[in-house]
Amino acid sequence: MIGKRAIAFDIGNKRIGVAVSDPFNEYAMPCETFVRTRDIGADARALAKIAKDKGVGVIVCGMPFNYDGTESIQTVKTREFIEYLREKTDLPIELEDERFTTMQARETQIMGGIKCADRKKTIDSIAASYILESYLSRQKMKNKREESQMNNEMENEVYEEEDRIFEVEADDGTVEKLYHIATIEYRGGMYCCFQKAEPECEEEEDEVIIFALKGEGDDAVLEALEDEQLLDEVFAEFCHQYEDFENSEEAMELDD
Repeated sequence: MIGKRAIAFDIGNKRIGVAVSDPFNEYAMPCETFVRTRDIGADARALAKIAKDKGVGVIVCGMPFNYDGTESIQTVKTREFIEYLREKTDLPIELEDERFTTMQARETQIMGGIKCADRKKTIDSIAASYILESYLSRQKMKNKREESQMNNEMENEVYEEEDRIFEVEADDGTVEKLYHIATIEYRGGMYCCFQKAEPECEEEEDEVIIFALKGEGDDAVLEALEDEQLLDEVFAEFCHQYEDFENSEEAMELDD
């Protein structure tokens, strides 16, 4: 699916490398190299305009750390520039570790046969592309984890739904699948409320079937209610409790 692309900046004291992703956010492409002025505010405005012109949805800035992960003077300078950039754009800004990107960019140039005199022209944009590749890979892994978690939650919901379906055998031997919706207490007795799991018409979708619950644990059984008045009273109690639940904070949280 085509969406908003990402842009990455490799922020240096003299030059800033630029790279953008393809429309599918699958890979990074080196772009121009921005030559810095002595005005940090003007430089930040220029980068914000580049990002806007590229039509991206997120800015990724490389963060230079020492090889052991500690911060350096360049880390502080980069943070300062990023704060200026945040003031010049409404786009979200993500930070990405760039410890090895310049080294990788230099190796790429050497393998590509780029002459030493020409390497300064492209090394920063290539480094920016490695920063962006790292960010895109991390996002892909994050999306996969979220998708996997969502699938697991959906499977759990399906299992929970299946656990609430019971088969009830009628006097004539026919078996019907019923979906358990509630167990309520009324005047010292326990009653289980069901709906048909496989309704054949709209009327059956809203029908509530009530059984008396007799016994406990493995000895518990469902018995049909023969007393019409008691059946009406239990149904009225079910409706009352259901209405109270619908108006509760728990129900509102489930709707959200």
